[in-house]
Amino acid sequence: MSTVSRAQLRPRVRVSAFVSHILVWFYALLLVIPLYYLLVTAFKSNIEIFDQPFALPHEWIFSNFIDAFSQAGLGKALMNSLIITAGAELVTLVLAIPAAFALARSKGRLGAAVERIFALGFLIPGFAALVPTVLMSIALGLWQTRIFLIMFMPATAMPLSVILLTQFMRTVPPELEEAAALDGASQFTVLRRIYLPLAVPGIVTVVILNFLHFWNEFLFALVILGYDADLRTAQVALPTLVSEGSTQYGVLAAGVVITLVPIYVMYIVLQRRMEEALTEGAVK
Repeated sequence: MSTVSRAQLRPRVRVSAFVSHILVWFYALLLVIPLYYLLVTAFKSNIEIFDQPFALPHEWIFSNFIDAFSQAGLGKALMNSLIITAGAELVTLVLAIPAAFALARSKGRLGAAVERIFALGFLIPGFAALVPTVLMSIALGLWQTRIFLIMFMPATAMPLSVILLTQFMRTVPPELEEAAALDGASQFTVLRRIYLPLAVPGIVTVVILNFLHFWNEFLFALVILGYDADLRTAQVALPTLVSEGSTQYGVLAAGVVITLVPIYVMYIVLQRRMEEALTEGAVK
């Protein structure tokens, strides 16, 4: 009877697997089509963009990238974005890792309450804090400074960072910590030697998500830094390529592609590090 039931289940399994593959490829297609359109548009003129939007360019206009880089001042803007993103990432990790370490080791009600307080941060929309943030930057004398964004943006990333890192650190076997305590290891040593190496996949995940958040930040970067060519970020610089009646959409698309390159490079580098960490953890 079990043989009959297995024989009856096999066609269903094959059908479900077939449907799953179709859905996965359909979703991948939905992601690839916009990226393909952006890439081919970056090498076209306006006439060719509207005449044959999805066709390959008849003449590849590489000068669109040079025009986008010079007209939007992307050199300085990319550097500003890199400084702000790297600084905010560092501050976030310095604050989130100890907090997650404490919450992961907490067994009482206080730890659960603190974790719920962090979760409440998901309920606060970013624009709701815009006016208080502007007033705070003026009161601190940090209006139109990169340092204020470096200090402020980690606050928007702390809820997700702390909760994710806490869940990863809770997977660390308590026996490892007990063995380290018997050897006389301090709390800082336990964090550095045990929790951090085993939580590398979680840290990499948090870094990737925060990098996307910090790099693509537009509203606060626009309001705090403005359109000053020496301070504006890449996302604020891109709209300067748009003008009434004379926008070169190929140049605009090329500018978007330029700002996407650091994201893909960061993802590729960190993805390899995550795979290495997972492999090392499995071996250990």
